[in-house]
Amino acid sequence: MDPIPRRRFLTGTAQIATSFIIVPRHVLGGANYVPPSDKITIASIGLGRQGQAVTMDLLARGNVQIVAVCDCNRGSKNYVEYDTNALLKAARQLLGPGYENWGEDLSSPGQVNLTHDFSTSLGMGGREPARRLVEAYYGARKGSRSGSYAGCKAYNDFRELLEKERDLDAVYVATPDHWHAPISIAAMRKHKHVLCQKPMTHSIADARRVARIAGEMKVATSVTINNPSTDATRLIAQWIHDGAIGRVREVHNWSSRPFWPQGVERPKDPDPIPEGLDWNMWLGPAPERPFNQGYLPFVWRGWYDFGDGSFGDMGCYSFAGVFKILDLTPPTSVEASSSETYSETFPKASIVHLNFPPNGNRPAVAMHWYDGGLRPPRPSGLRPEDERLFTPGEDNEGILYVGDKGLLIAGFNGEHPRVYPESPKYGAPQVQPDAGERELAIDQWLAACKGGPAAVANFESQRPVTEAFLLGCIGQRFPGEFIEWDTTNMRITNSERLNAYVDPPCRDTYRI
Repeated sequence: MDPIPRRRFLTGTAQIATSFIIVPRHVLGGANYVPPSDKITIASIGLGRQGQAVTMDLLARGNVQIVAVCDCNRGSKNYVEYDTNALLKAARQLLGPGYENWGEDLSSPGQVNLTHDFSTSLGMGGREPARRLVEAYYGARKGSRSGSYAGCKAYNDFRELLEKERDLDAVYVATPDHWHAPISIAAMRKHKHVLCQKPMTHSIADARRVARIAGEMKVATSVTINNPSTDATRLIAQWIHDGAIGRVREVHNWSSRPFWPQGVERPKDPDPIPEGLDWNMWLGPAPERPFNQGYLPFVWRGWYDFGDGSFGDMGCYSFAGVFKILDLTPPTSVEASSSETYSETFPKASIVHLNFPPNGNRPAVAMHWYDGGLRPPRPSGLRPEDERLFTPGEDNEGILYVGDKGLLIAGFNGEHPRVYPESPKYGAPQVQPDAGERELAIDQWLAACKGGPAAVANFESQRPVTEAFLLGCIGQRFPGEFIEWDTTNMRITNSERLNAYVDPPCRDTYRI
């Protein structure tokens, strides 16, 4: 080869260097590299078990950057988890090799009995453990140890977060139920996309407000509910629309919840407020009351002021699927029966009857919800695996569609459906994904944040679903009272006393 003159060589290398400068950064970074400017910046608000679990899911996604966390609890180790050190183990697995002993000081203090029948492990939670995890994760990705990355801010008050984090794209809301609507609305008014834990809201009026503002602000929204998008839901819809069991006029849906305390009176004596907890902020829009360990964490679900009981916890999953399958609109009437009632907490067990009007060619549908171990009568002639669903047990939850030609039975979220009388034409695939295996709602929401189609479980689509089970929650508070519902005017027409619970008052400081 002829030698290259030095001047020509330098000119050539300069041209090569220039050509590299104009190559897009994602090309240089590899197939899975996402430039920082293309990432969705997210703040997680509410860092209990669900808040941390989904935040870990978001952290693991290359198109997301967690930039802030927010919780009115600085940090504690008294959050319910489903296995000993489950959250800590998940965090270490997320961090990867070299982090097997990360967070030793966050290890579980042991077990606790939530009720006489239910014992659970306690684990980490709050804004500081979450911040530590976020910074450890991004530090590990940079090839350095925990603490070398300091790009995650921790806030006590979501309002301060929304005011200071001006470049934020989106928020994930995982607080107790009574905070979902105020935080979601505040974020949407700041033009932030919102992913919200179920249930979408704590009241019917708030469901209307949240859906309306989502439409007005044109932001991407979703509830963390996969059921409307699962293969199980599509398969059941296909079978029913094909006439597998005839015209469906009745649905039964049962849950083994609650496993937290319900059917209890308000504690008589206050407890000292734990260090690091802003109790007034935790109460937020709820009526003021002294702190007691009977309210949190997690056990708040059974209290009217903070949660929505078993129906609000689980009905939003199954009802979202049933609404999609049967094209339901809000019910016209609701009535409940229950175990002994209490002034401030949901009953231990109940049955709720909801009547849905006809829609197009579909006839009227009567839907029946059961919780606290109650179940519908067991049909005869079932296979053993389907009989199990009607047997008392923690995991024995299910759904039953009754048609004028047969029955369709499935797991609580529609998994493993079976038609009776059995037919080779309607056989479920041997391997069918469970509704919880893939976070479809999160995938769809992130795509919508980038300008894609709206998530299937967006706030506007989940408004009538939320309306239905929250009407059921009102029925649980007043068993034996028949509730006539006018969805057009958002009114209980036959009881002004019960109508007050459609849009309950809140503390003025937190009014939306």
